[in-house]
Amino acid sequence: MLLLNAPIQTLQAALQKVEDAADAAQEKGRATVAVRSDRGLAGALFAGTRAILDGLFTMALVLYFLLVSGDIFLRRLVEILPSFRDKRQAVEIVQQIERDISAYLLTITVMNGLVGIATAGVIYVCGPGDALLWGTMAFLLNYIPFLGPLFGVGIFLFVGLLSFDSLWWALLPAAVYFGIHLVEGETLTPMLLARRFTLNPVLVILSLVFWFWMWGVPGAILAVPLLAIVKIVCDRLRPLKALGHFLEG
Repeated sequence: MLLLNAPIQTLQAALQKVEDAADAAQEKGRATVAVRSDRGLAGALFAGTRAILDGLFTMALVLYFLLVSGDIFLRRLVEILPSFRDKRQAVEIVQQIERDISAYLLTITVMNGLVGIATAGVIYVCGPGDALLWGTMAFLLNYIPFLGPLFGVGIFLFVGLLSFDSLWWALLPAAVYFGIHLVEGETLTPMLLARRFTLNPVLVILSLVFWFWMWGVPGAILAVPLLAIVKIVCDRLRPLKALGHFLEG
């Protein structure tokens, strides 16, 4: 966008002056010359991408070994429980977790795919860039409730401002993406998942913040399934039913 060229260039020049001044002050205080590693914006983005990929690889590795182990944890749990009633209840809870979480993951994957296709179609019509890239980004961001679509709106707004001279055209990709998310996230997906479980939105946000702090992007992706597992367990155990009711949306 031509209107933003001058402010961006001014900001870049100011940042360069600050970096030069900091380098000069650092060199004056040193008796020896040291090699400075300046990664810049590209290096910072690469480092952040690498950290995200490392986290996703770790998550995939842990999930793989959990799948390979099969029912070993369930068998060990059944073996150590004292009564037959407790053993049966443990098996029922695990089976319900498998059914509900599988339905949740299948539902959101299908809905995220539809969001990605719709977003790619909008980008293809508007023409600000690679439609497949932006559709894939929308598909992945939708796995993180609330925060993912909000981050996506900001990205599409920034891309629109850099791609179009007209303000209305610049706002169009972000507005359409936000509309797609409203239809999917506030209507279709809750309607499909309401029969199995509903979660308190405030607790979902807190869970996202906690697991993102603990494990980064993979933690944010797993935050809702983990919270749903806790609710399923609490609903089936009498001493924890009050907590399960508290987690309900």
